[in-house]
Amino acid sequence: MSKALDVRRAFAIAAKDLAIERRTKANFNAVVFLAATMLLLFGFALGPDAEALRRAAAGVLWLTVLFSGSLAFNRSYQVELDDNALETLLMYPGSRKSIFIGKLLANLVFILMVEALLIPMAAVLYALSFADGLGGIALAVGLGTIGFVTMGTFYAAMASRLRAREVLLPLLLFPMLVPLLVGAVEVTAAFMGQDPFASTGRWLLMMAAYDLVFLLATIGGYDFVIDD
Repeated sequence: MSKALDVRRAFAIAAKDLAIERRTKANFNAVVFLAATMLLLFGFALGPDAEALRRAAAGVLWLTVLFSGSLAFNRSYQVELDDNALETLLMYPGSRKSIFIGKLLANLVFILMVEALLIPMAAVLYALSFADGLGGIALAVGLGTIGFVTMGTFYAAMASRLRAREVLLPLLLFPMLVPLLVGAVEVTAAFMGQDPFASTGRWLLMMAAYDLVFLLATIGGYDFVIDD
């Protein structure tokens, strides 16, 4: 019974966060605007050479997701903090892990929606044609996003009560994402046709292992982080 209650609580928290974002759209608009601006600036910096644009596209795409997505994580607990509701939320009966899972689900939906806009935008700006590798790109984006959102949601909880959380979150988060981002860039570049003979299997396996290990670790450690 308690497991079913925790599941309902997690989905209720995710639905609440998504409903707030749907009504205001402030965070989504800000993240998409920043991401689009970064894609444009990188495109201008790389110049008109179509081949250079295609070679850099995978790295630029993931860097854009990394920097713009961190804005979403900064706001994960902002509503509860602004209304002094976080302590009340923590006192509700049930496992606190359901709070983390609910926040993670809401952030996952949010980032996937941002990526759904960014990938076609990057395809246009960087002269990409990856119809044949669309399934592989979707797999790379899925595995990369799960790990990114898991770590971002966890470190957002760690920094949520600190005054300098906007500065501390990237400092804590970015170093932990290096192996995941390397794998995501390699796989995405391969399926975009930049290196069709690349061995993507080991990178996908590494990304899946990263996601599983850190998902279990963050769920297990959430109680200690949110208590602090």
